[in-house]
Amino acid sequence: MRELPREIVEHYRSFDEGARLTEASGRLEFVRTQEIVRRHLPTGALRVLDIGGATGAHAAWLAADGHQVTLFDIVPEHVAAARRLADRTPGLTAALADARGLPVRDGSFDAALLLGPLYHLTDRDDRLAALREAGRAVRPGGWVFVAAISRFASLFDGLARSFLFDPEFQRMVSTDLASGQHRNDGDHPQWFTTGYFHHPDELRQECLDAGLSVHDVVGVEGLAGWLPQLTGRWEDPANRDVVLQFTKVVENEPALLGLSSHLIAINRTPA
Repeated sequence: MRELPREIVEHYRSFDEGARLTEASGRLEFVRTQEIVRRHLPTGALRVLDIGGATGAHAAWLAADGHQVTLFDIVPEHVAAARRLADRTPGLTAALADARGLPVRDGSFDAALLLGPLYHLTDRDDRLAALREAGRAVRPGGWVFVAAISRFASLFDGLARSFLFDPEFQRMVSTDLASGQHRNDGDHPQWFTTGYFHHPDELRQECLDAGLSVHDVVGVEGLAGWLPQLTGRWEDPANRDVVLQFTKVVENEPALLGLSSHLIAINRTPA
């Protein structure tokens, strides 16, 4: 198992990834991801593989839904937290592993989530290796959900939070847009860490090149993810439903895919 670059490990040590998804700024991403996955999973108890599952934010609700969930992550602190969660969560196990080489048998799962590893695999061959491993682990006809950060995420984030007026941030965004290679050389805590940002068409093509059958590519947050004024409306169930409903309506509109900060490719393994 190869080590992650220092700055990536330090980035995830600096905050609670599970809390990020359940606090104000991450709730739309979290709930939309839940809905997308649940919408496509078949009924009944399934064997689900959560690759790069961090501290278990998604594994927890999958286990609560009645699935047998195996979580792997490459960050030891994440795995330790996920194991503590597993101690009080029936149906959940957690272990240390690299997405590019999973210690599982071929076809031993009904579905897999790959909701983080592609963010930090900056080399295309590594991303394809992770995608192929997810496909190998899932039975024929099973589902593989793959998340990526949008090529345009830094640009929109810079506009929403005024980072774009910093010349250093402008240089970073220019590199993101030109190559997808995201580098936060100054280690600014709010500018993310070393990563790769996908164009929507590129995410689709990489899944195809890894041997997966692409069912759809959807935007997770849409425009709503960049509007902080919606945070106050989230506590009202009726308002929350409006945001979710109309984000879903345009989730696979090609002209709007890159507007979401996160993308999910919904795949099947070849039957």
